[in-house]
Amino acid sequence: MLRSLFAGISGLRAHQTMLDVTGNNIANVNTTGFKSSQTQFQDTLSQMVSAAGAPQAGVGGTNPAQIGLGVRTAGITTNFQQGAAQLTNRSTDIMISGDGFFVVRNGTENLYTRAGAFSFDAMGQLVTPEGSLVQGWAADAAGVVDQNQPLSDLRLPIATLMGAAATTSATFEGNLPDDAAVGTVLNRTMDTYDAAGNTVSLQLGFTRTATGWDVAGLLGTATATGAMTFNADGTLASGGSLTVGGVAVDLSALTGYAGITSVEASSQDGRAAGTLQSFTINADGTLLGSFSNGLKQAVGQIALAGFTNPGGLEKAGASTYRTTVNSGAAQVGQAGTNGRGTLQGGALEMSNVDLSAEFTSLIIAQRGFQANSRVITTSDELLQELVNLKR
Repeated sequence: MLRSLFAGISGLRAHQTMLDVTGNNIANVNTTGFKSSQTQFQDTLSQMVSAAGAPQAGVGGTNPAQIGLGVRTAGITTNFQQGAAQLTNRSTDIMISGDGFFVVRNGTENLYTRAGAFSFDAMGQLVTPEGSLVQGWAADAAGVVDQNQPLSDLRLPIATLMGAAATTSATFEGNLPDDAAVGTVLNRTMDTYDAAGNTVSLQLGFTRTATGWDVAGLLGTATATGAMTFNADGTLASGGSLTVGGVAVDLSALTGYAGITSVEASSQDGRAAGTLQSFTINADGTLLGSFSNGLKQAVGQIALAGFTNPGGLEKAGASTYRTTVNSGAAQVGQAGTNGRGTLQGGALEMSNVDLSAEFTSLIIAQRGFQANSRVITTSDELLQELVNLKR
């Protein structure tokens, strides 16, 4: 009878643990990026009443007889199934679609989280609600991200500048009319930039000659001239380039068909300086900044971490996890590679708690607790009867 008492006590403890886990799941039903947990039970050691016997001549074998000594909690596992998406339209809200974790730094320790409700602090650092710093790679002045560099705090201050770049090449496209009268002049201009970002007008003058077109270029005080000829089928025969004041002008796309005048400036590689105005996030985690000069350039990239055994991670509070000896080392890299999910801006991952399943577990835990308490009261009644044998 004492065995049944202790078995009932172990059942109460195990189902109390199940009730605690279920209650925590329900409490976090609206927690961003929360992953629910499940309780697993297993029986404890069993007392041997009689051992198994082998069959012999004239006697059959016998099975072992054992009495179980109760139940215990075998483990509490975390369910990393993807949660539903919640659109927020906030540029700093980021959701992982697939596997992986954001890397955040809390003091000197790197932690990992699925909750992407980030914001910027007074220093322009991308932080979690409790102030942990989101990790990634910063872009250089040319907008290039080197993922071979160590992780660093992602910063996006409003004062971020895109430096000016001098124009080194320009392109003109279109058609010079083959049937134009000799002496016809076509003038075209294009805005280019010097090293300080000042606008300098590049002027090209096309003059019809008996054999083709002469080209005269003017950039500031620098001048240059050239000549262009075309084949009978309108394709360029010679004179497809011109260098004016250090700017290489590409004219190779021009054609010489009759009846069409469409020559125009197409593109150039210089730019004025610009300040950061806003940013968007790409699926690979690249933070693409929009600058006041009308251009876009990468300013950083968010890193994601993957694990061989995510279930081995230890919950560290604030919806974060830390590595353990059974989770494996963090495999940090770009989103969308090596099993890591992609990123979506303006959305958050909701909790993956299934309320219908949790309320069912709540009922199961309650009934299991009640049944084990009844075992204890029944054992107590039997002990009372035993005591009453001596009056």
